[in-house]
Amino acid sequence: MSILRVILGDQLTDSISSLNNCDKSEDIILISEVIEEATFIPHHKKKLVFIFSAMRHFALDLKNDGFNVIYNKLNDPDNSGSLTGEISRLIKNQSFEKIVITSPSEFRVLKEIESLGKKINISIEILNDDRYFVEIEDFKQWAFNRKQLRMENFYRDQRRKHSILMNGIDPVGGQWNFDSDNRKPFNSDLKIPTPFTNFPDQITQEVIEMVTTCFPEHFGEIEPFIFAVNRHQALQAFKLFLEERLLYFGDFQDSMVQGEPWMFHSHISFYLNCGLLLPKECVYEVEKLFFDGKAPLNSVEGFIRQILGWREFLRGIYWLKMPEYLENNFFEASRNLPQMYWTGDTKMNCLSQCVTETKKNAYAHHIQRLMVLGNFALISGIDPKQVNHWFYVVYADAYEWVELPNVSGMILFADGGLVSSKPYASTGSYINKMSNYCENCDFKVSIKNGPEACPFNYLYWDFLDRNRLKLSSNFRMSMMYKTYDRMDDSKKQKIRDDTKTFLNSIDN
Repeated sequence: MSILRVILGDQLTDSISSLNNCDKSEDIILISEVIEEATFIPHHKKKLVFIFSAMRHFALDLKNDGFNVIYNKLNDPDNSGSLTGEISRLIKNQSFEKIVITSPSEFRVLKEIESLGKKINISIEILNDDRYFVEIEDFKQWAFNRKQLRMENFYRDQRRKHSILMNGIDPVGGQWNFDSDNRKPFNSDLKIPTPFTNFPDQITQEVIEMVTTCFPEHFGEIEPFIFAVNRHQALQAFKLFLEERLLYFGDFQDSMVQGEPWMFHSHISFYLNCGLLLPKECVYEVEKLFFDGKAPLNSVEGFIRQILGWREFLRGIYWLKMPEYLENNFFEASRNLPQMYWTGDTKMNCLSQCVTETKKNAYAHHIQRLMVLGNFALISGIDPKQVNHWFYVVYADAYEWVELPNVSGMILFADGGLVSSKPYASTGSYINKMSNYCENCDFKVSIKNGPEACPFNYLYWDFLDRNRLKLSSNFRMSMMYKTYDRMDDSKKQKIRDDTKTFLNSIDN
């Protein structure tokens, strides 16, 4: 009897564990587009085009490789609209020995699969997702009885375990982290390379038409659509990064330039998170370039830390703390997300640039997300659930397992310090140092108070003031509180007044 092998939309690799030992002559592979997954979060239109097109291309590749694939399109008249509904619809008409699926990346989907298993008469075998460096149970064992869970400690342990960028028992270059070398303001004499561009084929064009028709109210723009949609193209995109961007990636990975959303970043998180690229192959290829003398250590280490460090660490945090992690709100923030996060209509040039580029590209690099969009949400006291919803909606690489701990943990400090040792809050000075946004802003970053002042300047100090009971004991914040305490009472009152006036204006 055949086995039904279910593949999800972020498992688009023929090395996925659910395909292990697949009998091409007997087993059936089920891949389904479903309205439930497209709308439970109203995803960016470009993300929907990307995922559905990648799914269709992957199904075609499997068929060409001799697999028996049943592919259910979103607009098929008999489509039930849910993943479990499509599984149930198939097993009503065909007998299977069992159902095999690789463990979903999101807690919600895993619970749906487990719930289905209790309702049907066929056993469901849920396999580990072995695309990652670290198994979930191994992370839980690493975290057990630790007083603090710090990415840096985790990252060093993984470097040792997998012997990545190591010289025996020591890190190559004599230090673990070259982050201090990766904070250079952009050198305007350099030319930023054109990003990888893939023109839509007939399959993608059909998906564009479907998404345009079915999801007209969703956020974002579809055109231009340039993403890779199959493994061959994703490998081309990665190769282009290695050839044209890796050299300067380390130096300028924190830089922001108006009108340059792509900078020297790799833009492969889309492909890693859906399966078109595998983290291990990317890490090992970049490491090899360093040992071959073809890439600088600060770029190579920075790239590897993002994948082996942050990506694996945040996945571990997610599965360690779900579902309670959804409710984290350490600062009890309750302000509604301003409309400008959807429109980009604000006199704050940095926010306008980042939102506008996000709307167009379904992408912003990590410093734009952390130190502009996230920083503003943090110091303005915006409700973490609304901020998480926005980040999940707007980015093509967003899945709950990576979005939630990034936002609630790293950006908003909503978990009280589980992920980060201090809040990533700053005045406008950081944005001014790392970007040219302030040059074209209606506000003045050099002015601290009043209607012309950069709102980041007074919002930051007001954030410290109103959260003093929760932050003053944090040793990494002590210097800033000492600075605040040296301000006279009139200065502190101006901060409160400016904050109130500004926040009322965006609320209205």
